[in-house]
Amino acid sequence: MNTTIGKTNILLIYTGGTIGMVKDYATGNLKAFDFDKLQSNIPELYQLDCAIETISFDCPIDSSNMDPGHWANIASIIEGRYEDHDGFVVLHGSDTMSYSASALSFMLEHLSKPVIFTGSQLPIGDLRTDAKENLITSIQIAASQERGRPIIREVCVYFEYKLYRANRTTKINAEHFEAFQSLNYPPLAESGVHLKIYKENLLPKGRSKSLRVHKVMDNRVGVLKLFPGITEAFFKNVLQCDGLRALIMETYGAGNAPTYDWFTKSLKEALQKGLILVNVTQCSGGSVLLGQYETSQHLKKLQIINGKDITTEAAVTKLMYMLGQDVSMASFKTIFETSIRGEME
Repeated sequence: MNTTIGKTNILLIYTGGTIGMVKDYATGNLKAFDFDKLQSNIPELYQLDCAIETISFDCPIDSSNMDPGHWANIASIIEGRYEDHDGFVVLHGSDTMSYSASALSFMLEHLSKPVIFTGSQLPIGDLRTDAKENLITSIQIAASQERGRPIIREVCVYFEYKLYRANRTTKINAEHFEAFQSLNYPPLAESGVHLKIYKENLLPKGRSKSLRVHKVMDNRVGVLKLFPGITEAFFKNVLQCDGLRALIMETYGAGNAPTYDWFTKSLKEALQKGLILVNVTQCSGGSVLLGQYETSQHLKKLQIINGKDITTEAAVTKLMYMLGQDVSMASFKTIFETSIRGEME
């Protein structure tokens, strides 16, 4: 469907990243963009016919330094201004954007307004920058309404003409403008001559409930990518890491892993000690299908959590969210294997 823009209030949240940089032509160095002068520097924004308010982290950061404390900060900003704004655009460095956007999708329960993450591969002041298009279209999407209600009611990532569900995205390229993909779920919208929103791909509209913001994220999780030649000593050391509560195993193909006796025994011992184990595929696309091959039968018998088609980024942040909510061990597997924000099939 094609959309039109009404008069709406959009909050632009700058956390840091390439999109907020301009070149100082006197020195040749990059410096932070003054977002208080956003519309005077990007006059195209006036054409959107919406009020844009800006807020920035006190100390904008490179996204490589992003952590759960910063996620809580973003969530708090949205919570504090939720009633006064119709949509939110979060400017964020692209390197960890999928992690942050996935985290916010879990932290913002009963979200009924758009939260759009975007960034750029080149600074906003660069001649060939992708920043302006990403920024302008993200604001346009956040401002899009139908019958006075936001069309998008979830956390998304917008990059290079496509809008994706946040917790389905992965950064796949460090150089191309098309930096993100959602390999297991179709785009929510595409920007061309018209802004086309695929309503059939959006999260279904549930009963209207008040926004609940969950800021406690337990980061005692780990990720282990299996590889041919992995040693027993290394594997056991990871499983026995002090303080570790949950481990994501990036397995081969459709969830397959070595069938060595020491491998299975190590997993069994870790589970008996209370470690939560999640099986996700290390393939960019596709799903874990436990038991389809002999090399995953042992994982199925151990009742290791089936990550299905979830991304590693979403698995990490979903674990942090669930651990932070003190989900019981008795129901942990069932809840993780259930889609709660559209993060898996």
